[in-house]
Amino acid sequence: MWENIIEYLKDPLLVVKVQNFFGVIYKKVGPSTDTAEVVHSERLEQESEADIRQHKRIPSDTSGSSQTSCDTDTSAESSREELECHINNKFWYYLFVIGTALGDEIFYATFIPFWFWNIDGAVGRRVVLVWTIVMYVGQGFKDVIRWPRPGYPVKKLQQKWAIEYGMPSTHAMVGVSIPFSVLLYTMDRYQYPVHWGVVIAVSWCTLICVSRVYLGMHSVLDIAAGLALSALLLVPLVPLVDRLDGALLTARYAPHAVLAASVLALVYYPQSDRWTPTRGDTTMIVSVCAGILTGSWTNYQLGNMVASAADPPYEIIWPSVEMLGCTLLRTILGFCGVLATRAIAKSFSYAFVCALLGKDKNELRNSEDSLDNTNKIIVEYSYKYFTYGLIGFNTTYVFPNVFHLLQINRPTYYTEI
Repeated sequence: MWENIIEYLKDPLLVVKVQNFFGVIYKKVGPSTDTAEVVHSERLEQESEADIRQHKRIPSDTSGSSQTSCDTDTSAESSREELECHINNKFWYYLFVIGTALGDEIFYATFIPFWFWNIDGAVGRRVVLVWTIVMYVGQGFKDVIRWPRPGYPVKKLQQKWAIEYGMPSTHAMVGVSIPFSVLLYTMDRYQYPVHWGVVIAVSWCTLICVSRVYLGMHSVLDIAAGLALSALLLVPLVPLVDRLDGALLTARYAPHAVLAASVLALVYYPQSDRWTPTRGDTTMIVSVCAGILTGSWTNYQLGNMVASAADPPYEIIWPSVEMLGCTLLRTILGFCGVLATRAIAKSFSYAFVCALLGKDKNELRNSEDSLDNTNKIIVEYSYKYFTYGLIGFNTTYVFPNVFHLLQINRPTYYTEI
């Protein structure tokens, strides 16, 4: 029974059905057809198993993308009728593009600093640590399980991450870990209607998960596995991280432990059978977390952070016009600082590691992405660890102190322990 359920959830035709439901129309075209013929999932399901298996053996094209139509199988035999798809409902397309962006690095790069600068650092530290562990586990499973993303007859409406493996969906894991950890860490800390928090968390998660199937990037089984794995991880992680946060903030040797653990986690990351960007993305996630925790520890050790005089739950301080102005100013200055940090740190660290290895940086940058290209792998992971670790450190230490000097810092920033 379980084998049948797994095969059903893994079936690419189930992805096509979801796409059809939201207005993605498949058409069959080819040398034997004068006009494009609309083909729904029921028709595709009636094709012979041998025909589908033959299509599955054709490697998918991962180059280029289109907002109005999907790529066709350019490697198919010229005599065979091919499938192309068209987006008939732009509302769902743009909604799901926004939804999938909630699990992208652009979202992390904006949401995490904004949360620290403008909302709550204590919750932020906990959420970032939970998110990092969940993502590390999910990314590692991808390179261990090595299941491909949905194949024929699915057409991908997005090519980003197409060369990565698909099981489990780390977008689904982010859809659980971030909104639900925020909910769990704030429900007893602030006075607000918890049921609205649940609605927002469920809606957030649902939007991300459906978007990944709609865009053809994951099977329903990938999504279900990501949801189940992240939910299981949250059960021990949420209380464990809550207790661990105090030690990471106050213990004298906490940064040494954090940096050592992060380096070891990356060194012993599961080895894939081919090059994918998964390990590089994991390096950025782990280093950001290490930088954020180290920056927060530095603030505490220098006496910048004290415990709040009041006990939770706290009343939410709704911003006045002046507070909104400071929020906007903090955000603009902070993101300018993040961009400057990234540009300078990336250039310096890339050149420095290349010099240590005795390699030309431009030649190495343009060389092939391959597991056999050891020098490029060392340089890529080294510069990402340094650059994004520094961004994390600046987010929680340097920039807030600059805000303090400019007298635009959030009033409760240094009382969040």
